[in-house]
Amino acid sequence: MNMRNLAVWGLIAALVVAMMIAMQGTSVAAGSEKVPISEIMQMAKEGQIAEATVTNDRITAITQGGSTVYAEKLPSNFEASNKLTDLGVEVTEDADTGFSLSGLLLNLLPLVLILGLFLFLMRQMQGGGGGRGAMSFGKSRARMLTEKSGRVTFDDVAGVDEAKEELQEVVEFLRDPARFQRLGGKIPKGALLVGPPGTGKTLLARAVAGEAGVPFFTISGSDFVEMFVGVGASRVRDMFEQAKRNAPCIIFIDEIDAVGRSRGAGLGGGNDEREQTLNQLLVEMDGFEANDGIIIIAATNRPDVLDPALLRPGRFDRQVTVNNPDILGRERILKVHMRNVPLAKDVNPKVIARGTPGFSGADLANLVNEAALLAARRGKRVVAMAEFEDAKDKVLMGPEKRSMVMSDKERELTAWHEAGHAIVALKVPAADPVHKATIIPRGRALGMVMQLPEDDKMSMSKIEMTSRLAIMMGGRVAEEEKFGMENVTAGAASDIQQATKLARAMVTRWGLSSEIGPVDYADDQGDVFLGQQLMNKSHVSEETSKKIEEEVRKLVQKGMDDAREIMTKYRDQWSAVAEGLLEYETLSGEEIKDLLNGKPPHRPEEPDEPQGPTSAVPVTGKRRKGFGGGEPDGEPSPA
Repeated sequence: MNMRNLAVWGLIAALVVAMMIAMQGTSVAAGSEKVPISEIMQMAKEGQIAEATVTNDRITAITQGGSTVYAEKLPSNFEASNKLTDLGVEVTEDADTGFSLSGLLLNLLPLVLILGLFLFLMRQMQGGGGGRGAMSFGKSRARMLTEKSGRVTFDDVAGVDEAKEELQEVVEFLRDPARFQRLGGKIPKGALLVGPPGTGKTLLARAVAGEAGVPFFTISGSDFVEMFVGVGASRVRDMFEQAKRNAPCIIFIDEIDAVGRSRGAGLGGGNDEREQTLNQLLVEMDGFEANDGIIIIAATNRPDVLDPALLRPGRFDRQVTVNNPDILGRERILKVHMRNVPLAKDVNPKVIARGTPGFSGADLANLVNEAALLAARRGKRVVAMAEFEDAKDKVLMGPEKRSMVMSDKERELTAWHEAGHAIVALKVPAADPVHKATIIPRGRALGMVMQLPEDDKMSMSKIEMTSRLAIMMGGRVAEEEKFGMENVTAGAASDIQQATKLARAMVTRWGLSSEIGPVDYADDQGDVFLGQQLMNKSHVSEETSKKIEEEVRKLVQKGMDDAREIMTKYRDQWSAVAEGLLEYETLSGEEIKDLLNGKPPHRPEEPDEPQGPTSAVPVTGKRRKGFGGGEPDGEPSPA
């Protein structure tokens, strides 16, 4: 707490003490009885008054019994003193100055307290308050980062080489600006890190702090937002004042979309506090005064909602995209996270990286952590490849629920359903290899078939889309073919939903329907809260809408027909997979291929695990099909 706050709190304490003294000074008359002056004189004549105190406007008398009476508005204290003295009363005259200090303090104290508190709050909201007190609204909450221990450098960041290269240039500029200024180059004002969640944007910023060797201020976008209008702008000013005193330095704003959202947009108007904060940030970054030596690094996973003025050159000069890593990047990230994990000799990061396409850096860190926890639960001293495989299945498909009791009918239906997905995935023209099929409940699913691509994919061809439609509808076709239409369940709800979504995208967004043509008819709802959907809404006629629905239905039906044709042609293989799932519960992709070639899966003997009750009690659950991360069903499977 600085001297200014100390003085304010000292003044408040002094006023409280003065109030207590004033109340003590007036407590003499507490409990006394007010009577007319004539009654006091009569009591004095009768000898009931022991002593009296006379002031300018009051006479206070103590009776022989010890009680106190008083009278006010005396015509003359001299005359009252003489009369009481003549009656034999001991009189004390109080030399009053003409006004009561205690009364004045009592009258003024509430006004002084209210006025002092009001001035104090106003000064705090204007940025005049200091320290980190509970009332310091206008002060910046930016923290200077000095990592003595746990320091992160670029060696701890892997898989984002291009982003590291961009930020490495910023670090070198801070270390040796003359090297760039000789050729007329100016220090960049800001760098915006853009990418999906979990790709390492904040870790990159910490690495910049560890590499730069200059003061590093870190703050979140939500720290600017307060209930009082103007506080966010005040905090921005204070943050840049701190940065100027420590220049050259770096300011890192995490989740900048909390304060940098487009101004004047959205249904119901904008937010005045957030807009004022954004305006102040724009002025500080590239306003009338130059902020030499201050570099701003911000991170967001929603660049589409940021205000255009924030993204122009001169403010955020560079937009560094931090995407999910490729296979080489995943391998390096795994090696970074495996540094402190005791590994068995069979662990191969390259194999794990090949089997985790689409994983972000955070996903890979979670994978390594889950594998270590599994090895610890199993009482092992090192983490083997088996733990990494089990951890990968847990992350991709959810934890196993071996304690869930399924009836024989439900198990059989689930096995044929998943076998339908698996056999179609193996026979369609273009599909990702089957990684695993299981009828063990995982997460919210009763069964699942998981496919993993062999390589990282950036796009999908039409034949791959139609093949995926057939795979999605394979479970529904399997139930119809094996158990009849009367016994079809709601287990294919998620499959139908995903297939419809994919078919609609093919027709309305990607122009893959000859009937509709290459026209974008997608009805996006993502920008409605930015106030853009109302202006840019596409208008689709009723006739075109009917054509779109018909084309979507044709694509889904074609996928269903393709799946039915495959299962009819390869019914023996479909049956083999279903029987294998009923016997082994889980089959890997290689084991499914062995089954189709007439070889039973070879598995080492494992100790029996405790099972749940043996009674066949039907359960109600939800089935999810994991084709590259499918969504769970919205309806439960009937018993």
